[in-house]
This record gives sequence, structure tokens and C-alpha cells, in this order.
Amino acid sequence: MRKVKIILCLLISVVCFSQNKEILYNFTPLPQSLLTNPGADVKYKWFCGVPLLSGISANVGSTGFDAYSLFANNGVNFNTKVKDVIASTNRNDYVTANQQLELFSGGFRIGEPENQSYISFGMYQELDSFIYVPTDIAILSIYGNKDYIGKVFNLGDLDVKAELLSVFHVGFNKQLNEKLILGARGKVYSSIYNATSAHNSGYFYTVNGKNQIYDQAISSNLELNTSGAAKYLDENYDGDYATDIASDIKQNAFFGGNLGLGLDLGLTYYPQKNVQITASVVDIGYIKHRQEVKSYTFKGFYNFKGVLTDFNADGTLDNAYQDFKDAIPLDTLYTNYTTSRPLKFYSSIQYSFGEDRSTECNCEGDVDLGYKNAVGAQFFAMSTPRAPMLALTGYYRRRIFDALQIKATYTIDSYSFKNVGLGLSSQFGIVNFYILADNLLGYTDLAKANVLSFQIGFNIISQGSKK
Repeated sequence: MRKVKIILCLLISVVCFSQNKEILYNFTPLPQSLLTNPGADVKYKWFCGVPLLSGISANVGSTGFDAYSLFANNGVNFNTKVKDVIASTNRNDYVTANQQLELFSGGFRIGEPENQSYISFGMYQELDSFIYVPTDIAILSIYGNKDYIGKVFNLGDLDVKAELLSVFHVGFNKQLNEKLILGARGKVYSSIYNATSAHNSGYFYTVNGKNQIYDQAISSNLELNTSGAAKYLDENYDGDYATDIASDIKQNAFFGGNLGLGLDLGLTYYPQKNVQITASVVDIGYIKHRQEVKSYTFKGFYNFKGVLTDFNADGTLDNAYQDFKDAIPLDTLYTNYTTSRPLKFYSSIQYSFGEDRSTECNCEGDVDLGYKNAVGAQFFAMSTPRAPMLALTGYYRRRIFDALQIKATYTIDSYSFKNVGLGLSSQFGIVNFYILADNLLGYTDLAKANVLSFQIGFNIISQGSKK
């Protein structure tokens, strides 16, 4: 039971996954936009993120239900709420979130204005996982099979990833000519904790036989891989969780954990002076898990014929339960495994207008400062174990004055068709402060919001002189 509780904590309470950053993407007044497109058009002389304060972000989201459905103080029994949520979801619904903390960052320009390049670097910590709603498994666990004679329960509904990691990165951005900018970013991943259960399969069914005899069959091919948490899964563990977890994070965040490599690619292209096209692919990478690896398998086939109909019944018949455990044993393995990073694709097209003819405008830090306004559309796709996560965003950018820019977005995705976001970037001297918030309409009632996100930070940015 203790192992089950810890595994549930790994798989459910750490329910996070890298998400679409539609406000940050191509919002080039912010150096952090380079993390979503290493080929972004930035021209700062240099920048330095304020350590631990340059990038703080978090988001949570779910499809099919919201927090109000489970935790509303409306007099409805919690078990009833859980059943209602299960009834309203399917196996393609998921729960997501994202937490990221930039530890340090910086960048500087090299070369002449007509042939310039940019180098950026940094390190951030990220909590990253994904869980599909295991609909059939939840139905079987709560209701049993008595009222589902003939239904085939899909054990492959179990699909979850959870990871705490740190990422060190170095990027190179090159302006090839007046129209084209290319960029690439190399990454070293250091995984602190990981729990992965993917590509599962199997089924369970009960059918009527002859003379009130029921035929039940279970085919199971389930596996849970973990790394970094083996000692916590040991029945004899008697340490202090808080102290040991803090120690693990400190030790493994700086290349002491399970390591991997990654690559980001991006570009910006100007078919016309005021028309911009961008694209990027983020997190082409993998992590090899070798340290503190512990995996659990639940594999085998079991067939039972008898009068016992309820799979969740307390009693057993003729040692049927022991036969079941022998046929489908719970095994523990200690083999290495590899996980891939969730691959993300961004693209956008932007039209700028309202050319600023002010002689005082310093347009070096952001090419769009040459125009007061811009409108555009963005597309986002991310790989998941089943179907890609997709989002389409329309946006409007406005330079209110030299020190303040805003970006307003409207996003359609699997979470919501009414996601309105707003980003603000201010520049006073060399100090840059920004705040980005998504799904603003959801803040009127947080419990009923399917998705919420924000990002905030401080940078020191030297714009340099005008071209």
C-alpha cells in the first residue's frame, strides 16, 4: 500500500506538461522569446536575466472537467462528483500544467549590424508531465464489472509521464541577410525524478456463459518506469522526505542526474519589410535514465470461469485470486530506459503597420518598434502519446510608447474557445519588467476555468545605439 501511495503521488499529484506559450512566442521585446524560437529577430546589445526572477511561469489545464466539478461546496457527495466527472470525460481527455523557473540567463551580440549574430545561454528548472484520463480503468475501479457484462475495458487507457528536470542551454542566432534569420539552441537535460507509463495495452471483460457461469479474461501489458525515486519506493525507507528531496534536487539539478541532449531550431523571414514569417521546432531530444532506476510490470493473461461476477468482490472462489496473481505477477525490474522530450512546433505570420517616423525611436532592440501596430496569427502543435495537441492564436501588438509594449491574444485549443490573454513588457532604462497572463476571463471564477497561466520576470537589457 505504501508503494501504491508513492506511485500515485508521482503519477497524479505531479501532473504537469510543457504548454503552448502563445503570448511569449515572437514577443521579441523579451529575451525569453528566444526559448520558443532560437531564430527570433532580437537585436539587444546584451541582456542578463535577474537570477531566479527573470522567468517564473506556471499553468494548469484540463479538458472535459474543471476544479469546480470536483470541489464545489454545493452539498453533493464527493464520490458522486467523481462519478459525474468520469461520465463526462473520455480516454482522450487530459489534465496538464506547467511550472518553470529560470535560474540564470544572458546573451550578447557579436559582429557588425549588417552581418550580426547573437549568442544566448542560461539554465532553467522545469516540472514536466502529462496524464490522460484513464476512463475505463476508473469505471472498473469504482463500479466493478457487475453492471458491465460484455464490455471490454481498455487497460491501455493508462498513459502518464511526470518529470522534474533542469536544462542548461546555449543558443546561436545568425542574421544571414535583410530577410532571413536562422537560429539553433543546444540543450543538456538533467532529470531529477521521472515516472513514465506509456504504450500500455491490455483488456478485461466478463461475458455470460452457460448455466449462469461467467467467463472473465484479463490480458495485461502494463509497465511503470521510474528513476531518481527508487529509495522512496523501498518498503524499508525511513528517511525524511522533505530533506532527502531537497538534497536530490540540489545534487542532480546540475548534471548529477540522468542526462540527455536536445536541440531547438528556428527562423524568421521577411518577404516584405512589414510582413514577417516565423517557425521553430523546440525540444528535439531525449533523456537516458540510468541512475536509481526502478520499474514495475504487470504482464500476463488470466482466464476464469465461475459464478463470481464482481471483479471487486471481497471474497474469492477456489483460490481464484491467488491464481490471478500467479498468472499476472507484479514484477520489479532495474533496467535502463530512454524517454523522449515532448516535441513542440510554433509558426506565425505577422503584418505590421503604422510606421513610426519619430526620430527619437530606438528601433534596435526590436525590429517591430519601427511600427506602432502589428496583427498576426500563430499555430502551435505538440506531440503527445496519442494525438497532437493543437492551438491557433490570433494576436494584436501595440507599442504604446517607447518604454511599453502590449500583446493581446485570442486562442482556440482543446481547453477553451474563449481564451483571451494579455502580455505587457516595460523598459525603463536598462530594466525590463514583463507580465503575461492567459485566459483572463477565467480569473472571474478560477474554479470553473479549464486553463490558467501566467509568466513574470525581470531582465537587464542594453539596447545599444541605433543602426
